[in-house]
This record gives sequence, structure tokens and C-alpha cells, in this order.
Amino acid sequence: MTKRVAIDTTAKPIDNKRIRLNAISAGQIIFDAFSGKALTRLDIGGSSNDVTLNIRIKRDQKIWISITAIAGIEAARVLITPDSIMIVNRLQSVYLKKPFSYINKFAGNQVNYKTIESLLIGNVIPELINENADLQTSNDSIILSGNLQDLVYKLIIGPGMKVTQTDLTDQNAGQSLMVTNESFIQSGTRIVPSQIEITSLVKDKKIQVNLHYIKSAFDQNLEFPFSIPARYQEEN
Repeated sequence: MTKRVAIDTTAKPIDNKRIRLNAISAGQIIFDAFSGKALTRLDIGGSSNDVTLNIRIKRDQKIWISITAIAGIEAARVLITPDSIMIVNRLQSVYLKKPFSYINKFAGNQVNYKTIESLLIGNVIPELINENADLQTSNDSIILSGNLQDLVYKLIIGPGMKVTQTDLTDQNAGQSLMVTNESFIQSGTRIVPSQIEITSLVKDKKIQVNLHYIKSAFDQNLEFPFSIPARYQEEN
């Protein structure tokens, strides 16, 4: 007589966690190129301006931003790569050319190129999806929290595995970054937030960016024109 062996089909907690983390990763937007137009309020140190951002992204390579003010006049153009940031200020005929680390003065030491790319399209910052994170569920949301080096983080993942809130804090450095994604819309075959609010605090430097996408598209052929006129002066 063959002896029957009982099989425990109950998933272990670590397996459930891995399944959920894999589901979060699978729910992020995969793309080659992105373009978007966003009505934006920029508040830098209490000085607020309403502008329009035309944003183009070549995944893992570059982020191109054209900033236009009243009457569609281009005020500035920005090019960010994993290694550098360049800004042409057309209103003052000056330019800035710095290594990427320059951004960390305003957005925290843990922010890298991939962080900015992820935030602009509503993706989870990749490093935060890891098995050391604490995972909890609340109603229809998943809460991921933990520590990454000196960074304390908390993510709220909503329906469709879309991140609705990201909180990053480095108390030792006096840095924090909070991002809220709202009003998700269809863009082709993808779901993206149409409202993204970013608040960065680095000691006494506070920057708030509120983006409202009115156009967005993925994987189109894009150009990234960027040049510095010879008469422009370099700004420190």
C-alpha cells in the first residue's frame, strides 16, 4: 500500500512577500522613450512661478526639459544625464554645467539619475523594491517601508501596483523628499499619474514642484536639441 505524503500548500511569509514585490516591479511602466507636457508650478525658496514643462526622456540615458513662461517664451532648457546636468538660461544669457552630484545639494544625497526618471513618470524608485523592506497591507494599498543606508523610506502602492506616495528622509543630513501621485490616466497602453507633486527639503533649501500632465506619449521618435550659445557666460 502506497503511503500518502501530505503536502503543505500554505505559502510561507517570505514567499508571499517575494510575490508581492515581484507584482510591484511588474506594475511599473516599461518604456524606451517618454514625452510629456505639464502645466507646472515651481516654488523655489518661496519664489513661485507658473510655467510649462516639455519633458522628453530616453530611458537610462537622458532627460530633456524645456521650460516656457508667459506667451510661450522659452526661459530655460535642461539636459540631465546619469553623469551631468546642464542648464541654459535664455532670459539671463548664462549657462550651468555641473556633474550630477550638483543636484544632490537640492534633492538629497540618495537621489540619482534613475530616481528623477522614475519620479517623472510615476514609477517606484527601483532601489526601494527590495526584500529587506517591511511590507504591510492596508485596505487596497501596500505599504513598503525600511532603511537604505541612512535613508528612511515609506511607499504607498495603490491599485494597479501604482505608487501613490513616496517619503524619503535622511535625518542626519537634514534631507527629505515627498512625492504624491494622483489622478491616474490612460496614456496609450499605460497608466500614468496626471498630477505629480514633489517637495524637496535640504536643510534650509525647499523646492516644490507641482506637475499637471496635459499630454503624454511613449516610445515615439524624439529629438533632444541642446546647445550653448557662444555669447553665453558660465554661471557658478
